[in-house]
Amino acid sequence: MNMNFIRKLPIPKEVKAEYPLTEELRLKKAERDAEIAKIFTGESDKFLLVIGPCSADNEDSVLDYIHRLAVLGERVKDKIVMIPRIYTGKPRTTGDGYKGILHQPNPVGKPDLLQGIITVRELHMRAFRETGLTSADEMLYPENHRYLDDLLSYVAVGARSVEDQHHRMTASGLKIPVGMKNPTSGDLTVMMNSITAGQHRHAFIYRGWEVESEGNPYTHAILRGYVDELGNSYPNYHYETLMRLSELYAKRELKNPAAIVDVNHANSGKKYAEQIRISKEIVESRRQNADIGRLVKGLMIESYLEDGAGKAEEGVYGRSITDPCLGWAKTERLVLDLAEAL
Repeated sequence: MNMNFIRKLPIPKEVKAEYPLTEELRLKKAERDAEIAKIFTGESDKFLLVIGPCSADNEDSVLDYIHRLAVLGERVKDKIVMIPRIYTGKPRTTGDGYKGILHQPNPVGKPDLLQGIITVRELHMRAFRETGLTSADEMLYPENHRYLDDLLSYVAVGARSVEDQHHRMTASGLKIPVGMKNPTSGDLTVMMNSITAGQHRHAFIYRGWEVESEGNPYTHAILRGYVDELGNSYPNYHYETLMRLSELYAKRELKNPAAIVDVNHANSGKKYAEQIRISKEIVESRRQNADIGRLVKGLMIESYLEDGAGKAEEGVYGRSITDPCLGWAKTERLVLDLAEAL
C-alpha cells in the first residue's frame, strides 16, 4: 500500500474511559435529547437553531461563543432550542487544506490525529459541562462517531457524503437526529433516498464488527443550496422548494417528515450576512403555509464571535478560518428577531 502506518490509535472505549462522562451529565443529555426529539415528532412546536462556527478551530474562542449562546438561549427558551455547532472535521473539496481540529489541534501546526481525538472529546465535554448545551457535529468519518456518541445531540451528513452507503447505514444506527444534506448537485431525490436508508434497518460492518441497526426515525432533510456545472450557487430555501420537499415526503412512507434549512453555503452563496434575510424569509414561509410550518423544524446558521473569515496565521480571536460567519452582535440580534417572529 502507498501509505505509512504511523501508530495505532486508541479505540473509542479506551478514550471514553480516560475522559468519562459523569452520571449527572448522562441524565442531562437524555433529557435534552428527549426535548429535541419532540421537535421532530411534532410533540413540541419549538424551533431548532443548529448554530455556531463553520469549524471549531480554537478551544478558547469556541467555548467563549457557546457560553454566550447559552445565555442568549435562556432569553428565548420558550420558543427556541439551541444546538451549538462544534464541527471538528472540515470536508475539503480537493482534499487539501485545513481539515479541522481533529486533524490539526493547532490550526497552524502539523497534523496530530491522536491529540486531535483527545482535543475533540475534551472540547465537546467542556461545552456540555460548562453550559449545559449538548452539541452538533458533522459525520465526516462514520467510524469516528463512537468517540462522541455519548455527547452529541445532533449529527449532519454533508453534501459530499450523503450518497455514501456507510454514512447512511451508520445514521440508521443512531438514536439522535441525523440531517442528510442535499448533494452539491441539488438533487433532492438523492437526499430523500439517503433519508429512507437512514430510517430503515440494516446489517453491515462497523469498526470491525458485524452489526444490525434498528433504523433512525429522526433522519431528516437539510437543504443547503446547490452548485451547477459551472460552479454557480443557487438557493433551495424558497417557498416553492419547501412545498416541493413536503410533496416528496408525502410520496414516501417516512417517519417524522422534517427539514432543517442551512442558510449559508450555496443558499447564501457564502455571503454570510445574507443568512439574516434568508432566516427571516423561511420563518415567514412557515407562517404562510401550515405544511411548511410542520415541515421546517429549524435552521442551521454559521456564526462566530467576529464577522467574516481570515487565515489561521492572522490569529484573529473568534474569526472563522474556513467559511465566513456572522459575528456575535449580528447573531444575537437575529436570534432575538426570530424568537419574536415565531
